[in-house]
Amino acid sequence: MTPNAMLEGVRVLDFATLAAAPLAATYLGEFGAEVIKVEQPHHGDPIRTWGNQRDGIGLMWKSVSRNKKSITLDLRSAEGQALAHRLVEHADVVVVNTRPQTLARWNMSYETLRRINDQIVMLHITGYGLSGPKAERPGFGTLGEAMSGFAHLTGEADGPPTLPPFMLADGVASLNAAYAVMMALYHRDVHGGDSQLIDINLIDPLARLLEQTLLGYDQLGLVPMRAGNRWDISAPRNTYQTADGKWLAMSGSSPALALRVFKAIGRADLVSDADFSDPQRRLARAREVDAVVAEWVATKTLAEAMAVFDNAEVAAAPVYDIEGLVADEQLRHRGIFVAVEDSQLGRVTVQAPVPRFSDSDGRIDHLGPALGEHNDEIYGNLLGLLPAELDELRARGVL
Repeated sequence: MTPNAMLEGVRVLDFATLAAAPLAATYLGEFGAEVIKVEQPHHGDPIRTWGNQRDGIGLMWKSVSRNKKSITLDLRSAEGQALAHRLVEHADVVVVNTRPQTLARWNMSYETLRRINDQIVMLHITGYGLSGPKAERPGFGTLGEAMSGFAHLTGEADGPPTLPPFMLADGVASLNAAYAVMMALYHRDVHGGDSQLIDINLIDPLARLLEQTLLGYDQLGLVPMRAGNRWDISAPRNTYQTADGKWLAMSGSSPALALRVFKAIGRADLVSDADFSDPQRRLARAREVDAVVAEWVATKTLAEAMAVFDNAEVAAAPVYDIEGLVADEQLRHRGIFVAVEDSQLGRVTVQAPVPRFSDSDGRIDHLGPALGEHNDEIYGNLLGLLPAELDELRARGVL
């Protein structure tokens, strides 16, 4: 017998747009939560038109809005707000990323919603957080990557601060948000807690990962600068180009791993040299370590170098482009990419849900839906509106 989905019975109203907040709802939907995405009529979530398109259909939308039901609702109108409140009565979680003053104007603030449903968990993701002098400013992942300290540390020593070409700050925030929602539901359902407001921004979660930087500054007065792919806690740690123009990455994060590298590349003499075998003294000579490794790697093809390193149990890996990533035998074995049939695009390969459980895997039932595809189902079955009422609401632009 197929086990129930882990979050079956949890209903999420996703009022958010673009990346971080909707992604948190997506993760819940992958494990069985009913996620109802509420979009503005006619235009919908801007991520529908974000990034690569095929035949006018946004590819990113298809993946990040998997398993969601799409309904339309004009939250700027009193009728739309009244319908939103009725939906909240039937929900466990509300997800938003609108600025606080706008939510208040729409009668969708946390204070309003918890009067409607005293068990509601509200996730509110903003650029800067719900309090403080910048709370009402618009914020995007790029700004979070800059202000968190990430961009300052990323890039070559003589180059500019470097931003990632993907939604890093949004992604990190969404993961924090998803587990925060689960803690709030646990607190509510197991410990009898009441409603809860979760306040997450795009800076704090990424800054939380830069602990080494904070500790070094607080205790030693250090302000680290960009150092390319090197890191001042281990050596060797870099990317190295092979004879066939490809790249591999290496980590020497433990003393034993670093010594294996020296042996594997024919420099066993360095193992008995305290300047290279002692972790702290080796860090002081990181550039020399890099030069030794780079010189050896440059004489081998990627396949040859990886064969040596794999045999010696060195912590090294190819630097993949997307073609190499999709073809890797380990990742194929784990099924991290799955093909899903879509009514508009046909067969689409997307990332599978990440967490693996022994008895309740995540699933992808369908990819991102058409705008308002589930209006009749949700408004009719959940709220009991008649077809004639729905037609009238559409005619007035409420849906």
